[in-house]
Amino acid sequence: MELFPRRYLDNMFDDFMPTRMDNNMKCDVYEKEGKYHIEMDLPGFKKEDISVEAKDGYLTIKASKSDESEENDEERNYIRRERVCGSYERSFSLGDLDQENIKASFENGILKIVVPKKEEVENKTIIEIK
Repeated sequence: MELFPRRYLDNMFDDFMPTRMDNNMKCDVYEKEGKYHIEMDLPGFKKEDISVEAKDGYLTIKASKSDESEENDEERNYIRRERVCGSYERSFSLGDLDQENIKASFENGILKIVVPKKEEVENKTIIEIK
């Protein structure tokens, strides 16, 4: 006889422990001093698991994590598994970027990216009306 039937444990944590994949790349995006700043929470990831790519005005952040516990211990009898593994990706359309001067750092589970904007060159011609 079990003290708590498994179905109770399965439902007990659902309300306050989200496991949906789209909840795993929360971020703040703000503009300051002519630059975009992105601060993204990526707890449990290592710097080597993350890539940042800028292309055609889009900034794409990818992170992937494998389940190391599965390789180390096949005898575990899990009651509940909430730590998800897999690949995550998120893209931002930031317009005309200065791709050569983008800076990124990762510390304490927080990815910080600073994206300078390209200076807008006014490309207009005044047409004389005759």
